[in-house]
Parts: sequence; structure tokens; C-alpha cells
Amino acid sequence: MVEITKKQFIYRGKSIDELKELEVREFAKYLPSRQRRSVLRNFQIIEDFIKRAKEKIEKGKKIRTHQRDIIIVPQMVGMNIQVHNGRNFNPVLIESEMLGHRLGEMSATRSKVAHSKAGIGATKGSKHKAKK
Repeated sequence: MVEITKKQFIYRGKSIDELKELEVREFAKYLPSRQRRSVLRNFQIIEDFIKRAKEKIEKGKKIRTHQRDIIIVPQMVGMNIQVHNGRNFNPVLIESEMLGHRLGEMSATRSKVAHSKAGIGATKGSKHKAKK
């Protein structure tokens, strides 16, 4: 028999458990420069978001946010966050592969256009048809 084991997630040489023990500013050292600058400038906002999210989880409420620019940090892994896309809230389950990305990347703002046949007035030939 062959045992299939799930490969452990490693981010810049650290396991997810080691990363969860780090503070937000300490984790910023492992991020690429653009994300690192964003985290270091906004670490208070990120820490406050995590604190409020944990309180809502304890109460059994949904986590909803309009803050699409927050960088995903290890403390958020496993949370189910509903991110606003301009029209409604899309549920996003935060996974370890999302570390360093922004919440807004996980909730698309534009939907795919489904084209159908042309309506009245859409082409020159249909401009003078009788409208009933």
C-alpha cells in the first residue's frame, strides 16, 4: 500500500505554525518589499482587524469587511471572511497559499460578460424595425 501524505506548507523556510506565533511586524520581514511596506505602515489596522474578527468568531457572527487592501497574514489562515466587491459580499476562506496577497484579490469586482444576440437598435439593420 502507498500512503499519501499531504505536503506541509512552507513559506520562506517557516511552517504555518511557526508563522502564526510571529507578530504582524515580525512576519513582514518575510514578505516581498511592496507587501512589507504596506504591512509596516498599516500594522495597527491589520492587528485591529484580526482582533475584531476573532471576537466575531467567538460570538458566532460572520466577518464582513470593505477593507480590500489588507495584506493576508498567518493569523487570518482558516478564517472565513466575506469581502465586499462593490455590490455584495463574497465569502473567502483564507488558506496558507494566500499569505502576502490582499483580501481584494480574492473577491473579483468584475463579472464575466455573457454576450447574446443583438437587440433592437444594436445594429443598423434593426434600427428601423417596428417595435411591438
